[in-house]
Amino acid sequence: MQLKANNYEPKEIIKIIREWTELTQADFAKTINRSKKTVEAYEYGKANYSFDMFLKICKLHDIEIIIRKK
Repeated sequence: MQLKANNYEPKEIIKIIREWTELTQADFAKTINRSKKTVEAYEYGKANYSFDMFLKICKLHDIEIIIRKK
């Protein structure tokens, strides 16, 4: 699966990644050493995650990040 990140908001991207893992918010939170409430906040756009956190999530869940210039 792939997505064009430019077409999504950060809250949508984190939710899509979690759904790809087929984990609940609570189980996903455990994999990244965060609380379920933190994952909820990421997914609802109430809290922002850092790029470092994004990289950690991707690495832990075998998500490849490709940055390409048009």
